[in-house]
Amino acid sequence: MKYANIKEGIFIERVNRFIAHIDVDGKVEVCHVKNTGRCKEILVKGCKVFVQEFDSKIRKTKFDLISVYKGNRLINIDSQVPNKMFSEWVKLGNLFKDIKVFKSEVFYKNSRFDFYVEYEDKKAFIEIKGVTLENEGVVLFPDAPTSRGVKHLKELVSAREEGYEAYVIFIVQMEGVKYFTPNYETHKEFGDTLSFCKNNGVNILAFDSVVLKDEIYIKDSVKVLI
Repeated sequence: MKYANIKEGIFIERVNRFIAHIDVDGKVEVCHVKNTGRCKEILVKGCKVFVQEFDSKIRKTKFDLISVYKGNRLINIDSQVPNKMFSEWVKLGNLFKDIKVFKSEVFYKNSRFDFYVEYEDKKAFIEIKGVTLENEGVVLFPDAPTSRGVKHLKELVSAREEGYEAYVIFIVQMEGVKYFTPNYETHKEFGDTLSFCKNNGVNILAFDSVVLKDEIYIKDSVKVLI
């Protein structure tokens, strides 16, 4: 996944879930934050960031906040990019063999899953979760309670019981991490439900990413501890 028109900036403050003030070339710019999560441990005043510049009269802001340095680690916080990365990665021949059908945004019962795939003689639903929360090399999800996420996990189990394959895939938007684990402290129900998924045949995978100032792509499998 490539980004065009990337510029370096300095984070000043987050005004609300959607807006931040960024110093770009010595000027304070209003910037769209492409992640509604808390990101408090990442978005720290004075940290170095990368923003994407747009020349559009229909946009409310000229910039999107794409990635942030946490110490020496560059973390992509674009919540829209994990699905795009996964789609690109699968189409390059990764994870599944002999793909016959690959669709995004597919409804099943009361949920809309990120992807549906038919491969070999199997049919599978896939839910993608982007991970930006890191603590001493350990990455966690979620960074805020997510009742919607719990609902999706439960319906993946339901799909599994009806004969579908089911996957929860955590796309870690950074590289060089130790392992992934659910964030029980922030949302115990999500962690417990993920364990329930594991015990009922749902595949739970995690992959890290190479993050550059203008690019991000899936790299390696990450250990999952539940």
